[in-house]
Amino acid sequence: MKKVIFLLSIVMFFFKTSATANYEKKIYDFSIESITGEIINFKDYKNKVILVVNTASYCGFTRQYEELQKLWDLYKEKGLIVLGVPSNSFNQEKNSDADVKEFCEVNFNINFPLTTITEVKGKNAHEIFKWAKENHGKSAVPKWNFHKILINKEGKIEDTFASMTKPMSKKLIKIIEDIL
Repeated sequence: MKKVIFLLSIVMFFFKTSATANYEKKIYDFSIESITGEIINFKDYKNKVILVVNTASYCGFTRQYEELQKLWDLYKEKGLIVLGVPSNSFNQEKNSDADVKEFCEVNFNINFPLTTITEVKGKNAHEIFKWAKENHGKSAVPKWNFHKILINKEGKIEDTFASMTKPMSKKLIKIIEDIL
């Protein structure tokens, strides 16, 4: 019996799949609708670093929009894309794309790309969030608004950051600068 368990363990070890090693697809294989209805093709962001952030207008972290805009202003010329993904997955977003767009522009002067209101978790999550979970594991699944997924120039997830990590934190800035 011990031999069978040992052999099964060896077989399982060799057929084990890693959440971070799969990457049958890269971010460049996807697209998402912008807040104004155009299609954002991630292939247009090749060789750029992309910070995907699920956002919400009525969240305690909504003030992070200010730092996201600052991050965009500081690093867009160096190849950083900040992509805001408004989401009502946590029941804290406005009812329409037009209202979200107006809120972001009036209150935070946002001019980085925003998507249409999008599901970011569960079975109805947009395919980029399913892809992130499949390839990076549970840490890529937003647990709350303003969760951050940092994608490197190869189109793979570099790291993820919980809502508490501010966009201008030393931790996030260091990684962005390292991979730019």
